[in-house]
Amino acid sequence: MGNSEKEAIKLTKKAYEIRKIIVETAQKTGGAHYGGAMSCVDILTCLYFKILRIDPKNPSWDERDRFILSAGHKNAALAPILAERGYFPKELLDTFNQLGSSLGIHPYTTTPGVELSTGSLGHGLSCGVGMALAAKLKKMDFRVFVLMGDGEVMEGTVWEAAMAASHYKLDNIIGIIDRNKLSMDGPTEEIMGLEPLAGKWKEFGWSVREIDGHNMREILDTFKAIPFVKGKPSMVIANTVKGKGISFIENKYEWHYGLLSSEEEKKAIEELDKVINSLEE
Repeated sequence: MGNSEKEAIKLTKKAYEIRKIIVETAQKTGGAHYGGAMSCVDILTCLYFKILRIDPKNPSWDERDRFILSAGHKNAALAPILAERGYFPKELLDTFNQLGSSLGIHPYTTTPGVELSTGSLGHGLSCGVGMALAAKLKKMDFRVFVLMGDGEVMEGTVWEAAMAASHYKLDNIIGIIDRNKLSMDGPTEEIMGLEPLAGKWKEFGWSVREIDGHNMREILDTFKAIPFVKGKPSMVIANTVKGKGISFIENKYEWHYGLLSSEEEKKAIEELDKVINSLEE
């Protein structure tokens, strides 16, 4: 087994450990957006444990890469990752979405490591474009990563930002779409058809790659290859499964948000532990 394969297995194991923390945190604190948190966690794990140039001990370091969770309702995935990376004590997760906590159901800039308070969908890419343009103007080499939900891409401001990024040749911005094909009310293609999604981004001047958003080797290789084309913004369309890792909530839009019963919690933990154990070295 090569080093890159070992690296991918290690990251996959970490992603499933994060999934387990998501369940434990949500069950203690009253629920979470399970579907989207589970679908994007492999991507976030790869970014935070391998790709992003960051320093958790110095969250405001000028040279850091920026990450924006534009689909802010998926903070149940980001919060434990920030804790695991050392931005704040893990015990703070017990206050997730509680009154007075710095850890909201959407990310707040009061949380160390959070670049932008999000949750009002459609604005993350616009802010990311501003950050990337600022980097170019200041002749700095940090990169800006923006993760969006596919339902979010129905918002008009996303496409205004897409045009601007291409116009200013911002090859330091990387868009990521968590393409789980389900939004809160049902399949995205029934609500507002997005396809051909890759073609739309290409027409807006982006360099696009479609990947399996749960294949860690593919995710890793893709992010290591950015920018895909010099002088063009990069877009990663990650095909994912809503609720990935918990069989009885996978591909069910009803689990956009929820709270597991005690029996469901036990089954979910058992399923996640089975995968984690199978990946032990």
